[in-house]
Amino acid sequence: MRQMSLSRHSFGGLEVNMNKCRNSIAILTAVFMMLFVIGCGQETVFVPDSTRPTVIAVTPAQGATGVAVSSPLTATFSKAMASASISGTTFRVAGPGGVAVAGAVSYTAGTNTATFIPSANLATSTTYTATITSGVTDTASPANSLLADYVWTFTTAATIAPVSPVVTLTSPLNGAANVPTGSSLSATFSTAMNPATINATTFRVAAPGGVAVAGTVGYAGLSATFTPSAALATSTTYVATITTGAQSTAGAPLTGNYTWSFTTAATPTPPVAPTVLTTVPANGAANVATGATLAATFSTTMNPTTINTTTFRLAAPGGAAVAGTVGYAGVIATFTPSAALATNTTYVATITTGAQSTAGAALANNYTWSFTTAAAATPPVAPTVLSTVPANNAAGVPVAQVLSATFSTAMNAATINNTTFLLTAPGGTSVSGAVSYSGIVASFTPTAALAVNTTYVATITTGAQNVAGTALASNYAWTFTTVAGAVPPVVVSTVPVNNATGVPLTQTLSAVFSKPMNAATLTATTFTVTGPSGVAVAGTVAYASGTNTATFAPSAALLPSATYVATITTGAQDTTGTALGGNYVWSFRTVPAPTPPTIISTSPANKAAGVPFNQQVTATFSEAMNSATIDETTFTVTAPGGVAVAGTVTYVATGSTATFAPTAALAASTTYVGTITTGAKDLLGVALVNNYTWTFTTGAAPDTTKPTVISTIPANGATNVPFNQAISAVFSEAMDPTKFTATTFTVTGPGITPVAGLVTYAAVGNTATFTPTAALTPGTLFTATITTGVTDLAGNTLAANYVWTFTTGAAPDTTAPTVTLTNPANGATAVPLSQAISATFSEAMDPLTITTATFTVATGGGTNVAGTVAYNAVTFIATLTPSAPLTAGTSYVATVTTGAKDLAGNSLAAGTLANPWNFSTSAVVVVPPVNLGTASLFGGFGGGAGMTNDGTLTVINGNIGTTGVSTLITGFHDNTPNCIYTETPLNVGLVNGSIVTSAPPPTVGCPNEGTAITAAVAAQAALDAKTAYDALVAFPNGLDVSVCAGCGGGSAGELGNRTLAPGIYASAPGSYGITQGDLTLDAKGDPNAFWVFQMSTTFTVGTPQTPRSVLLVNGAQAKNVFWQVGTAATINGIVGGGTLSGTVISQSGVSVSTAGVAAVTTINGRALVLTGPVTLVNTVINVPAP
Repeated sequence: MRQMSLSRHSFGGLEVNMNKCRNSIAILTAVFMMLFVIGCGQETVFVPDSTRPTVIAVTPAQGATGVAVSSPLTATFSKAMASASISGTTFRVAGPGGVAVAGAVSYTAGTNTATFIPSANLATSTTYTATITSGVTDTASPANSLLADYVWTFTTAATIAPVSPVVTLTSPLNGAANVPTGSSLSATFSTAMNPATINATTFRVAAPGGVAVAGTVGYAGLSATFTPSAALATSTTYVATITTGAQSTAGAPLTGNYTWSFTTAATPTPPVAPTVLTTVPANGAANVATGATLAATFSTTMNPTTINTTTFRLAAPGGAAVAGTVGYAGVIATFTPSAALATNTTYVATITTGAQSTAGAALANNYTWSFTTAAAATPPVAPTVLSTVPANNAAGVPVAQVLSATFSTAMNAATINNTTFLLTAPGGTSVSGAVSYSGIVASFTPTAALAVNTTYVATITTGAQNVAGTALASNYAWTFTTVAGAVPPVVVSTVPVNNATGVPLTQTLSAVFSKPMNAATLTATTFTVTGPSGVAVAGTVAYASGTNTATFAPSAALLPSATYVATITTGAQDTTGTALGGNYVWSFRTVPAPTPPTIISTSPANKAAGVPFNQQVTATFSEAMNSATIDETTFTVTAPGGVAVAGTVTYVATGSTATFAPTAALAASTTYVGTITTGAKDLLGVALVNNYTWTFTTGAAPDTTKPTVISTIPANGATNVPFNQAISAVFSEAMDPTKFTATTFTVTGPGITPVAGLVTYAAVGNTATFTPTAALTPGTLFTATITTGVTDLAGNTLAANYVWTFTTGAAPDTTAPTVTLTNPANGATAVPLSQAISATFSEAMDPLTITTATFTVATGGGTNVAGTVAYNAVTFIATLTPSAPLTAGTSYVATVTTGAKDLAGNSLAAGTLANPWNFSTSAVVVVPPVNLGTASLFGGFGGGAGMTNDGTLTVINGNIGTTGVSTLITGFHDNTPNCIYTETPLNVGLVNGSIVTSAPPPTVGCPNEGTAITAAVAAQAALDAKTAYDALVAFPNGLDVSVCAGCGGGSAGELGNRTLAPGIYASAPGSYGITQGDLTLDAKGDPNAFWVFQMSTTFTVGTPQTPRSVLLVNGAQAKNVFWQVGTAATINGIVGGGTLSGTVISQSGVSVSTAGVAAVTTINGRALVLTGPVTLVNTVINVPAP
C-alpha cells in the first residue's frame, strides 16, 4: 500500500481496502463516491499504489561538464524505493567503450536518493554514461519498476582540483540551548587545515545585530577553537562562522561560509569541568612496554600551558617521580619518560586539577591510573608515516600544494626540518620550502609554485625521531604528479539561478566564481545580459574581491513576463590570467506585469459554517484601495433569494481591509453571499477584474466569547530586543480593524514617555502591529498596551487591558528572513487538486507584506492562480488557498518574493530551500474536513448531565452548555451580570462566552439564560457534536501505531514518546494512553494537516506522578486534532497540569485533574460529551479559532 500524505488536500486517512477489487474501476469509483457521501475528510488516504517511480533529479546533471573526478553520482526518485533493488546491477556507470566503473551503491530512504561512489577517481576530460535500469522498484510493489532504463551522461574536468574541506562537528552543536556562558567554541574539519588560515578573520563569533565577540583562535589536530575574551551574555543567541578563507593543507578553501548558532543559558554558568576519557596504557594494564609513551585523551580542548610536568606526573613505587617530557596536541596529552621504565614494576600516572580547559575550567579531581611493565625490557617502537597529502601516486596535484605527513605517534619537533623532510623534482633536484610540525603532522610548504605536469618525490628520512628518541625504521618516500596546466575558474552560483521565474523587475544579477578574479576583466563586455529578441540590456558591472562575486545592475527596470539571458564570456580571467574554460550562460524569466487588485482574505472564510449571527463581515485586499470606491454599493451581503442585508461599510487603509457591519443581527442557520464588485478600485483607478463572491452559513448562537492575546513579539520580559523591531500582538480570533488606533495600542518608554508610531491590523494573521516612527532607544525598558477598546467582529472586548514589557538591546535586527519549509515540497508530484500551498519562515514576518502579490502560485505557463492568503503569526506559516481546485496533471510554481519582510523590515532572502519551488498535481479530489457545526463554539459541553468546576483558576475561552437544566452547571459564571451557576468561594470558574442550558434561569437576575432559546441552542450543539462523533467513528482503516511506518512501534495503546504525521489512528486494544511521555504531532509545514484518534473505550492522559502533554510542531493546529472516545476521557487526572491539544468528543464523560489540585491543566481545543458530564479542576480551555 502507498501512503499519500494529504491535508485538506487529503482523504483524511481513509484506507480503502482494495484487495478484493484490485483492477475494478467500477468498484474504485464506488469507493470514491462513498468518500464524498461521508463528507468528512481528515488526513491520510490509503489506496493501492500502481504508479511507477520516475527519476526526478540526478547529479551530475545530464550533459554536465567540468565535473570533479571525485564526484559521487546520485539519482533522486519520485517516491520511496525498495532499497534491495538499488545495487551495482541496477545503478551502473561506464566510461568510453562501455568499460564499467567500479564503485559502491547505497540508498537513502529519507530523500529517495540512490548514490554511486566510484572506488577511485574518474579519469579527467572523459565522458561517462550513468544508467538506472528498469530493475529498480518502489516499496509498494515489485511490479512498480521504472518504465525504462534512465540514462544520462557527463564529462569530467580537465584537471583535478583539491577536495574542499568541510566542518564535520561543532561545539556547541548548531541550535544548542542553555550553553554555559563561559564556554569556548570549536569546529572539527574533515581534513588537516593550514594553521595560518585559521585565525580571528576566518573564525568569527557574533552577538545579536552582528556585533563581533572578541576572542582568541587556535588550531590543533583537526580542530579550531575560539575562546571568548570574556564570558558570553546570558539568554543570548550567538552565530559562529568559519569563512572560506579557511583552507586545507592542499590549499582548498571551504565551498562556502559555515555558520551555526547557539543560545546561552538564562543565568551565568561556569564552564563544564573537563574529564579524562581514555588513557594509554589503560588503567590496570599489564605487560606494558618499558619504552612506552603515556597518553590521556580529554573530553574537551585544554589550555596547552596547563599541560606540563607539574600537572601530568608519573610515579614509581614509593612515589618516586619519573622524569619525562610532556606534550599536548588536539585533545591528547602525552608523557614520554626520559629513560626506559623498570621491568615488572607498577607505576601510577596522575593528571592534576591544575590542568584546565580553554574555557578555564579545571578537572574536578585529580585523575590517576596505574599499569605494570613487562617482565623483560622491550625495545621502543619505531614511528611510522600513516598517511600523506598528496597521497602516494596522486595525479593532478595543484601547483600550490602544501605537503603533509601524519605520524603514528608524537614526534620530536626538533627532528622535523629541511634535512628530514625533503622534496625533489625530476633528476633529484631539491625543492626549497618551509617545514613545520604540529600535533602529529609535519608540513612542507614550497617556497614557489611547483611546475605543472611534473612528478615529484617527497621523503621523510630516518633522521625524524619520536619524542622517545626512536627513529623511523627506514626512509619513507612517496610520489605525486602536478596538474597538466592552470585550473580555469568556474562560475559556482548565480542570482537569479538558471531558469528562475518570478524574478523582480529591479533584480541585480550576480555570479560567484570558484577563485579570485581579475576585476579588470569583468566588464560590460564580458558580463552581458540580453532581453527578448536578443536586445542588449544596459547596466553597470562591478566585482567584489572578498566574495569572488561579479554583479550586473540594470540601468532601468526589466520588462515583465520576459525571458533574459545572462552571459559571462571567456574574457573573464582569474588573477593568474587563466580564463574561463567556456562562456557561462544562464536564463531567467521576470515577474508578470502588475496585476489588478484582488481579495486575499475574508472573514468569515468562503463556505464557513456555524458563523455567529452577530458577526461583522470583512474583506482584505492585495493592495491599497481608493476608499471612495469601498461602500455599500461595492461591498454587499445578501440573504437567500438575493435579499440585500442592510449595513454600513468602512475601509481601514492601514490594513487594506473593508468591513461590513449589518444593521441588525443576521438570521440563524442561514446561508449568506458576500460580494465585492468591480466598482472597487485601487489608488491608480484599476478595478477588480471580476466581482468577488463568497458564501458562509450562520449558526444557531451569537459570539459572546471575549477575544484574547495569544502571543506577542517581543515576548513579555524579552531582553536584547533589536531597537529597529516592530511590536505585534496576535489575537485568538478575527478582530474589528476599525478599533486599532494610536489610543488602543500604545508603547511607552522609558517610563511613561509615549513612543510615536503607526498602528496597523492585518486580517490575514489576526495581528496588530505597532511600528515605531523612529528606532527605539537601545538598552531601555518599554511597555506595550492593548486596551479594552479593541473588539472582535461581534463587538466583544478584551476582558482587561493587555500589558507586556521588553528591553531593547544594543543592536538592530539586520538578519534577513528565509523560507525554511514548504508544502508541497519542491519537486513534489501527485499533489491533490485541493492542496493549499504554504511556506514556513525562519522568523516572525510583517503580516501586511504577506499578500497575493508577494506569495504567488502560477502554472508553468505563467498564469497566476487566484486564491486567498493567510498568515499564522505564531508558527510563521503563510498559506495560499486557491479559490478553485488546481488542474489535474499540471505543473505549478510557487514563489514568495522579496516583498515579504520581517518585523524589522528586512526583506526575504534566499535560504537553503528552493524559492521559487515547483510541484505537479494528480487527479485526487479531497473530501472536506470534519464539521463540528455549532459545537465548534463550545469549550465544554456536558450532554444532558452538565458541567462541574472545582477550584478558582478555571477559565473557559468559549461557550459551555448542557441540554439539561441550568442547575446541572455548577461552579461557573459568565460576563453577564448576576449570571452565576452555583458558585462557592472555592469553586469559581469564568466563562468568556455564553452558558446555554434548558430552563430555569440560573438566578432571578439572569432572565435571558436558561430559557427556551438557550435550550434550543444547546440541543443543536448536542446534535452537531453527535454528527461529528459519528463521522469520526465511520472513518475506516485507522493506523495501528505499533506497526505503522514511522510510528515508532511499541504498544498499540500507548501514544506517549511518539512523533506522528497527519493521519487517522485507531487503537487496536480499544483505548489510548499518553503516559510514557508527551505526544508530538508534526504537520511538516502544512497548517491544514489533520489528525483523528479513534478509541472504542477510554482515553487516559498522564500518570499518577507526571502530567503529559500533546505538542504541536511545524504548523500543526489544535483545531485540526480530534479525539473520538468510546467511553470516558481522563486528562492528567491525579496531578493536573500539562497541555492537551485538540477536540475531545466522548460518549460518557471527560474529567480533568482532581479536586484540591492547584496545578492548572490547559486544553487548547474542546471537551465535548454526548451523554455524560464534564468535570473540571482548575482548567483553562482555549477554543481554537476557525
